Amino acid sequence: MLKKKRLAIIRKYYPNAITILDSVNKSIDYYEEHLNLEPSKIMFADSICSDDVNSIQYPARAQEFLGPFKMGGLDGFPFTGLTGMGAFASHVPDEGAVLIYYGPHIGITKNGDIGEIHRIGQSKNTGCCGAAKGALQKLQNNQITEGNITDIDYQMNTIEQIMFRQKDRIVNASIPLQEATEVIYEAIDTRINELVGLTRYNCKHLILVGAILINSDSDMGSYTATKRFDIIDLKTNERKSILEEILSSY
Repeated sequence: MLKKKRLAIIRKYYPNAITILDSVNKSIDYYEEHLNLEPSKIMFADSICSDDVNSIQYPARAQEFLGPFKMGGLDGFPFTGLTGMGAFASHVPDEGAVLIYYGPHIGITKNGDIGEIHRIGQSKNTGCCGAAKGALQKLQNNQITEGNITDIDYQMNTIEQIMFRQKDRIVNASIPLQEATEVIYEAIDTRINELVGLTRYNCKHLILVGAILINSDSDMGSYTATKRFDIIDLKTNERKSILEEILSSY
């Protein structure tokens, strides 16, 4: 299937989505041209779901960066917390940069079905993100108790509580799973920025890329709908958004 046809399927739900490969290529070009930084000077962390599909569909060119340091657990929430962010920050080249890509994921099949993908070797579609779908089902069935977070299922319970706080918004949406994914993104974005504010980085730049990561069938690849693309000058603390510039050629 031609890329423009694949993009048309994904953009039914996420109008600014581009392929992960195009996103990485465009980003590396920007870092080299505007920050004078090659990927080997950039320490990369991701806070994305631990779902195996995200390893299978991981962009090969991202391996040009240092890392990745894995911050995310279920649906991409940065469960490694302040300790993880601090450890990651201490690994950065002195004259380099920190890059953090973060956000929840969602599946869209080649037939345009949201919340599912066709995984390699399986005869039927399965949920993506499975944790988000499970939490949504419990939310719709009034099976989530406010404040209930257990040791044995800490990550799932955290996702449930994030959704519970926005219950009306989610259950009344035209596509509840897509809305739940937006809610999770907002929680991740807030937490990442909190962690950044409490962490010291001994380098020149901090790059924050927040997005909805979109998985699809094995012959469709993966996509990103970027919502934040900020570059912070760590000497002046100036924050600049380059989101429109990155997306302008797509």
